[in-house]
Amino acid sequence: MVNSFPWLTTLWLVPLVGAVVAVVMPRARPTAAKAAALAASLLTLAVAVALVVQFEPGGDSFQFVESHWWIESFGARYELGVDGIALVLVLLTAVLLPLLLIAGWNDPRLGESAHVYVASMLLVESMVLMSFCALDILLFYVFFEAMLIPMYFLIGGFGGPARAAAAVKFLLYNLVGGLVMLAAVIGLYVATAQSNVFDSGTFGFREIAAAATAGDLGVSPGILNALFLGFMFAFAVKAPLWPFHSWLPDAAVESTPATAVLMMAVVDKVGTFGMLRYCLQLFPEASKYFAPVIITLAVIGILYGAVLAIAQTDVMRLIAYTSISHFGFIILGIFAMTSQGQAGSTLYMVNHGISTAALFLVAGFLVSRRGTRVISHYGGVQKVAPVLAGTFLIAGLATLSLPGLAPFISEFLVLIGTFAKYHVAAVVASIALVLSAVYILWLYQRVMTGPSRTENEGMKDLVPRELVVMVPLIALLILLGVYPKPLLDIVSPAVETTITAVESTGTGGQ
Repeated sequence: MVNSFPWLTTLWLVPLVGAVVAVVMPRARPTAAKAAALAASLLTLAVAVALVVQFEPGGDSFQFVESHWWIESFGARYELGVDGIALVLVLLTAVLLPLLLIAGWNDPRLGESAHVYVASMLLVESMVLMSFCALDILLFYVFFEAMLIPMYFLIGGFGGPARAAAAVKFLLYNLVGGLVMLAAVIGLYVATAQSNVFDSGTFGFREIAAAATAGDLGVSPGILNALFLGFMFAFAVKAPLWPFHSWLPDAAVESTPATAVLMMAVVDKVGTFGMLRYCLQLFPEASKYFAPVIITLAVIGILYGAVLAIAQTDVMRLIAYTSISHFGFIILGIFAMTSQGQAGSTLYMVNHGISTAALFLVAGFLVSRRGTRVISHYGGVQKVAPVLAGTFLIAGLATLSLPGLAPFISEFLVLIGTFAKYHVAAVVASIALVLSAVYILWLYQRVMTGPSRTENEGMKDLVPRELVVMVPLIALLILLGVYPKPLLDIVSPAVETTITAVESTGTGGQ
């Protein structure tokens, strides 16, 4: 489906232009910069909704396609398009950004640099959207790496006392992953240049994926395995997959709550998206070969994140470790290579983004009132701030995948899909369901119940600005919990295409 109107170019250009407008605003007018950024994010959301309305779930695999030469001598194109998997992640990104801008509106850490902060948020949004839409591997790589720059400044410029170290750690981990991927991207280009299928080297995702599915690349299995590992390593760091996760807790804790949500709910999804889009479809045989190892690492990550969450005394660090566990579930479903598992993983990406945003932001509102992240410093908050406590409880119950809330169906699909091929992995991963109940309910008990501490007596409940952020998130958790069909209808055809590509891989040349 080729459209005359460049919807996808508009999608990523709107936040980019908004970032430019915001950053040139006078330092003395931070409210104007925030308003400009918010307007750009709402316009981006409108474009994303227009894409969803026009999308045909039973239509072409990739829709709204735009294709023009970018670097013709290298075979690189400016080529964009979305399938159902990319589309729901585009919608997640567009929904969260306005809420994150509103959530951080009065954060005192922004100071006179508020224009830089909101511009950086929009830059990240623009680059993430481009990553989801790119159908040229080199184009994807450029934005996959470029988003690290504004994220680095968001963490290092507007975080806590150890923000500089956390930002450097975030950058180094992801740069190493990106450099390894660059070598794999170049290797894949050389492989296409030497293949009889292509007239010259190419970065076209659809062309290479079609040749890989047909078994016509003419590349030895050993080289394909090495190229797969190059891509997978970068995505595993970004996601993050255990044991490449250690940058995440520090970065999440030292960031502002809105930045932490942007990182965990949006940016990290580019890693799991890359596994689905690039690892599985470009290297189907290698994906099947390494699947048992990756599933093992995912299960370890599920249990590791849950156990470490139970041990935390810092409320924000606890939530960060829950994300490591949840990303393990997402990766588990991807490499189970069943339609239920991958549909569950895609839905999990969306639901995790919403539930993490709800829990981390309401925890940030709580911490901003007391100025401490230490769990033991709280107690009895529900007596003085019942709306805040109730919101915290719903977000927490969503995080432990309570039936009726959005993450339940996605986690259920992942476990069902995994059990079909990997019985032991599914059973072991199910232990995390019990552990998640422990860390969430124990956290709620220590923070919200019991006698109210003297320090909490003057605590204010959620104010209208904070309710504007939380109400849509809670509504989405409930709506997608009881009626996930609209998203599944969009996602399922794309998942079936991926599964078919992997399972029907030819043997010629491999």
